[in-house]
Amino acid sequence: MSAAIEPNKARRLYLLLRDQIASGRLADGARLPGEPALAVEHGISRVTARRAIDLLANEGLVRRRPGSGTYVRGQAGPRPMVADFADLLSGLIQMGRSTDVRLLAFEYARVAPGIAEALGLTPEERVQRSVRVRLLDGAPFSYLTTHVPERIGLTYTEGELAATPLLELMERSGLSAERATQEISASLAGPEVADALQLDVGSPLISMTRVVYDASGRGIEHLHALYRPDRYSFRMDLLRTGDAGARRWAPAAEGPAKPRQQASSTTAVVDRRGSR
Repeated sequence: MSAAIEPNKARRLYLLLRDQIASGRLADGARLPGEPALAVEHGISRVTARRAIDLLANEGLVRRRPGSGTYVRGQAGPRPMVADFADLLSGLIQMGRSTDVRLLAFEYARVAPGIAEALGLTPEERVQRSVRVRLLDGAPFSYLTTHVPERIGLTYTEGELAATPLLELMERSGLSAERATQEISASLAGPEVADALQLDVGSPLISMTRVVYDASGRGIEHLHALYRPDRYSFRMDLLRTGDAGARRWAPAAEGPAKPRQQASSTTAVVDRRGSR
């Protein structure tokens, strides 16, 4: 039984130390307790303690110095890339240009009823389905499953999708993405996604579903995106609005005009630290 439990104990220690680093309780440059001390303190084996430190090292959060010990690197490394989601659709194109993509699947097929309904298609209509992994500095951060109506998919090739942002290909064909709706929740990594994102099976993920519409209200893209939460996060600026006694927090875009130098109302942050 201990063999099955130890990996969970290693992950618990890894998450504990990771939280202490993120919160600043373990400051940048601080020396971690040695593996024997960690093993005694947490009631685990030295091998388990070493595995937890390995996970931190693979994320670039600690640095081993032979003969000296293991030291916190904190948030060292290149700064995160920020994608402007205030201008949602053009921001997506910019992200597509500044990151790399690996195309895993490209096919035409019937689609599940829920996706067909979102796109305004009949059950008999086919879609072009693609699966892509997006990478930054060679490290995967998102797993994207996209469905578009067949008439749109036929305007670009498999090779073009592997090299060009999808929305840019749509605009090239004369389509105009006018609005989108999206839902954000949480999910767990299944075997295929875990392998593609270099994670353990069951790792937590940010899940986002977006439907993009043209000027006539027709659905032109259904995207289901899964993101590594250590490399991608959402941020929204809020303003207090309303009269006294009825004031509320609202997205900055709904409030008074912001100074030009102020940050955009909603951003997605992609962490540039290396992959495990």
